[in-house]
Amino acid sequence: METLEFIIYPDGRVQEKVTGIIGASCAEVTAAIEAQLGQVVAQETTSEYYTQPVQQSTSVQAQTTFGEW
Repeated sequence: METLEFIIYPDGRVQEKVTGIIGASCAEVTAAIEAQLGQVVAQETTSEYYTQPVQQSTSVQAQTTFGEW
């Protein structure tokens, strides 16, 4: 599940935490929000940022031999 968590401090700082988004796409998700909030002071990447999406490929080879009856 994808979640965005925001903590707003009394001095106006906003801490944003993104979970459940694999890879660098979290930056795309949060870009518009960060543009509205103001200047980004710091960013920390999590292990999810470095996780590569799992790609599964399946190949099936079928070989049929017809014999003489």
